[in-house]
Amino acid sequence: MPVQFRQEVKDEFETIASRYPVRRAALLPALWLAQREFGFISMEAVKAVADLVGCSPVQVLETAGFYTLYHKEKPGKYHLQVCRTISCLLNGSEGIQKAIEQKLGLKPGQVTPDGQFSYQAVECLAACHKGPCMRVNEQYHENLTPEGVGKLIEGLKKK
Repeated sequence: MPVQFRQEVKDEFETIASRYPVRRAALLPALWLAQREFGFISMEAVKAVADLVGCSPVQVLETAGFYTLYHKEKPGKYHLQVCRTISCLLNGSEGIQKAIEQKLGLKPGQVTPDGQFSYQAVECLAACHKGPCMRVNEQYHENLTPEGVGKLIEGLKKK
């Protein structure tokens, strides 16, 4: 089923696009609006963004596919992204990943049956100086330990 942006979102995009010399240059902000509007970047959302920006769906899909911050599948209520690049790896990100996998019974790319948690191992979250790092939705958690991750997950379960 096709999705459509609400008029308020279209207006917001027009304001954003007016700041760029070429409309297509506003593709990344358009993807953010789509993710906020639809929850994730589905194929229907890709088509809506392409129409909004004035490019092909393939160009939108290629761009969204490059960035881990755009969800290509519906995430859980709490989307956990653990950095797996060298800085975080050297500081213990494997222990963070194992703690999540044990606590939630998930492998990267999975969602809990109740839809509360999703988990993804991603490339750099740009917090190399405070690794290991994890992002929960839009909030960063740095200098993590496996025990700290367990407490964080327990706290999220209570919300």
